[in-house]
Order: sequence, then structure tokens, then C-alpha cells
Amino acid sequence: MRNRSGRCHTALVDIDRYLEILEAEGELLLGAAVRAGWDAEVPTCPGWRVRDLVAHQGMVHRWAGGIVAERRTAPFPPREETVPDDRLPDWFAEGHRQVLEELREAPEDLECWTFLPGAPSPRAFWARRQAHETTVHRVDAELAAGPAPSPVDPLFAADGIDELLTGFHTRPTSRVRSDRPRVLRVETPGTASWTLRLSQEPPRVSRDGGAADCVISGPAETLYLALWNRLPHGEGPAVEGDAALAELWRTASGVR
Repeated sequence: MRNRSGRCHTALVDIDRYLEILEAEGELLLGAAVRAGWDAEVPTCPGWRVRDLVAHQGMVHRWAGGIVAERRTAPFPPREETVPDDRLPDWFAEGHRQVLEELREAPEDLECWTFLPGAPSPRAFWARRQAHETTVHRVDAELAAGPAPSPVDPLFAADGIDELLTGFHTRPTSRVRSDRPRVLRVETPGTASWTLRLSQEPPRVSRDGGAADCVISGPAETLYLALWNRLPHGEGPAVEGDAALAELWRTASGVR
């Protein structure tokens, strides 16, 4: 990504670091889930209990690990599994271990299917995606266990903001749209800035500053959690300008 001076701003580009984070975050997620209890509600995922959260993340680990291991070049659906509560910890740990092993052992020139732009290689894509997926759901598990989640590394958080804005929300599935042209800027002051040009089409996102109708700003960790809607409404980053655009993000930005 680029900072406001236009010079290249490097967040996390090292696959080994993504995998370190993926390993640690999976362990934190499982630990928080056990503390919370399988029946505990997940406040940031309405309708889910902790068992649903763990089952979902365990399924995603197996799905991603299978794509890498089998060198799949086309999408295929994840396989749903019903796992008894007493088996969930071991089942989750096994899937977490498998995706880590597959990504660590995959060659640098791995060829397989991916679904977002921005990563330099399929191996880097899956390491990045699984690290962020697991981190966001670790936060969910810790919020279910209470009282507050563990911190997120600031550089990793900035990288996750970039993936969310330039990857997920440039796709046709993004619902962050406006009947008339509007500009929303997201920035970590002095570090990085993203400009979202909103219309009736998917957002056009650039890594720069400039005039905006609304600016959402704050430390990278706060923005990361807020943009993934993992902070309570009313908490988090500063909003300047048209607050309706910040509310549009809150209500329409859920990733499908």
C-alpha cells in the first residue's frame, strides 16, 4: 500500500509472519471458546453460539488446507460437519494444524484457486486470508468469553484493512453503495489512507488521500476491528464529515 506521500508503505508481506500469526490466533480462539463455553452467545455474530463459531472456523481451515494440498484450480464448496461438543477442541486443533502444515510445506510457485486480488502469489493469498479470518473470529470468541479481546499487531491490522477494502469491497457482492456519488476515506493518520468512491456500483478503492465527504480515522487496530464490525456501535474510530456514510458502512459492509 502507499502512504499519503505516495511512497510505498509495507505492512505484512512475509508469509512466515502470516503463519506465525495464524498459529497463535488459532490457539487463542480455541482457548477463548473453551472459557466461554459452547452454549455462550457470540455478540458479534448474531444467532451464533460458540460451538457454531468453532465449527465454522474449523470448516474454513479444512477447506483452505484442502485447496492448497490438492492444488485445486477451481472453487469448491466447504464440507459441513456435525461435531459433538466433546470432540470440538481436538477436531478444531486438527484442522488448524493441517492448514498450517499445508501452507508451510507448499512451494513458492504453488498454483491454486484464489478469490481476492492483491496477494503476490496463491500461497501468500491463503496465508494472508487464513491469518485474518482466524484473527477476526478469535476476537469473536474472546468477546463471547469477555471482557475484552487481545490486541492485534498494528502492521497486521493495517494489512487486514487493505485486504478488506481493496479485496472484498471491490467485488460485485459488496453492498456498500450510494444512490449518488460519495467519497469515504479511511485512514490511519500518518501511516496509510484508502479512498472509497461510492456509487450504485461496487466501490472503487485507491490507496491515497484527498477530499472526502466522510473520513473514518484512528489507530490501525481500532480501524481493523471497527471495519469488520467487531467493535460495539458508538465505540471506535473518529468520524468527520457526513456521519451517514459511516452508518452506511456499519449497516451494509458485512462480507458475504
